[in-house]
Amino acid sequence: MKKKLPPLNWLRSFEVSARYLNFTQAAQELNMTQAAVSQQIKGLESQLGTELFKRLPRGLELTKAGRAYIPIVHESIERLAEVTDELFGQGQTRPLTIRSSLVFFTTWLAPRLGHFRKTYPQVKLRLPTNIWVESLDKESDMEIRYGMGDWPDLRCDRLTWDDLVPVCSPHLLKDSIALTTPDQLSEHTLLHVDGYNEGWGYWLNKTGVQHIDPSQGIHFDTLISALEMAKAGEGVALGRSSLIKDMIATGQLVAPFEHKVPTNEAFYLVSPSKGFEHPNAEQFRAWLLEEVEQNKSHYPS
Repeated sequence: MKKKLPPLNWLRSFEVSARYLNFTQAAQELNMTQAAVSQQIKGLESQLGTELFKRLPRGLELTKAGRAYIPIVHESIERLAEVTDELFGQGQTRPLTIRSSLVFFTTWLAPRLGHFRKTYPQVKLRLPTNIWVESLDKESDMEIRYGMGDWPDLRCDRLTWDDLVPVCSPHLLKDSIALTTPDQLSEHTLLHVDGYNEGWGYWLNKTGVQHIDPSQGIHFDTLISALEMAKAGEGVALGRSSLIKDMIATGQLVAPFEHKVPTNEAFYLVSPSKGFEHPNAEQFRAWLLEEVEQNKSHYPS
C-alpha cells in the first residue's frame, strides 16, 4: 500500500530547513516561528517513520534518509514554482475565455482584436469557436452568440443591428441566368444556415416573394460556410449587413437587388448574471461595446 503524500507545507519546511540546516533561518524565509517549523518537521518525520535531521547543538545535519529525500523534494518544489509562475506569476490570472460564433469572430471581431491587445496587453485571451449552444459552458467566461437575447440567467449585451441582404458572387451576375429581381431567385440555389429563425423563408415572406420554394438549396451550420459558397458562385446567401460590409466593399460579394429586411435576431455578448466574473471580463465588455458604438452601421442604402 502506498504511503500517503505528506502535506505540501511540511515538504516546503523540510526543503528550506535542509538548505539552511537551521530551523530559525528557515522560519525567517517562511514567515513562520521556529517552533512551527520544528513542529512541521516532526510531523513529516512521524508520517514517514524516520528521522530526516540530526539535531545538533549548533544546527542541523541531514540523516541518510534526509539526504536521499531532499533532491526529489527540492526538484518537485522548484518545478511546481516554475509552472505556477508560468501560468499565474507576475499578477497573471488565467486567460479570459470568450467562445464566439465563427462568422462573427472571422468577419467582425478578429480584425479588431489587435486594438484590444494593444490597449490591454496584460490580458490573456482564449478564443474557441461556438456553434449553437443552449447554455454557457463551464470553461467559458463569456460567449458571443446569435439569437433574440432572451437567455435566462445571463447578461446579454447586443452587438449588432442588421438588415438581411441577399448576396452572391459578382461572377454569378454574369451568367446566363439573370438575377436582377427577387422573383428570379427560383432559378438559383439558396444557401441556408440552420439555427437562424430569420432565414430565407422569413426574408421571402417579408418582401412579398411567396411563389419561391424557400426550402430548396444547400444547408450549412454556420453563416461563414454559406458566405464562402456564395463567394465561390455556388448560390445566393442571406447575409447580415454588419458582417458582409467588408466583403461588399472589396468586391468579393455583391447585393443583386435593393430589397433588405431588418432583423430581430442579433449577435450578443453573454455572460453569467450572477456569481464570480473573470477579473478582465468587464474590460473586454467595455471595449467591445465601445467598438460596437463606434462601428455601428447598417448595410448602405
